[in-house]
Amino acid sequence: MRVQICGISGLVPSGAFPLMQWGGRTHFVLAIFRRLNEVQELPSIFITLPEWSTSEVIRYSHYAFSCLGHCPSWITYLRYTAFIVLYPLGMGPGEMWVMYQVLPIIKKKNLYAHYFSGLQFSYYDFLKVVLVVYPFLWSKLYLHLFKQRRRKLYKHHEKKTA
Repeated sequence: MRVQICGISGLVPSGAFPLMQWGGRTHFVLAIFRRLNEVQELPSIFITLPEWSTSEVIRYSHYAFSCLGHCPSWITYLRYTAFIVLYPLGMGPGEMWVMYQVLPIIKKKNLYAHYFSGLQFSYYDFLKVVLVVYPFLWSKLYLHLFKQRRRKLYKHHEKKTA
């Protein structure tokens, strides 16, 4: 909810793509990580969490400096370049690998059965669909970030030369 409020208030630039990312991460943390202790021992979680942390430190440092009225160019460059490595690393060997590894645990525990009791599918089935759709949604976000990078770094470069 905080992401939506910040985006609406104008404190943080936001839109559909960050909301999609927030939804995915919230699901990951609340439905999987928090609920399954087995996840906390998986090697893939040691890829996901540092990637998330690094990208958020970079992003919010950029926001903080921008709010102060002076953002060093190297932070702007880092903000719009680090995702090139961080996002694929966090998505593939991170988030997707975790979700794939927990599928048997979710099936065995029949996780969230009470929430899905009136539906034709289980949480296990839902997560399998998420794993299939995830790369397509992620690629839309990733391509959006490249467009944003081109727009922000070109704009920043234009200001510098003018």
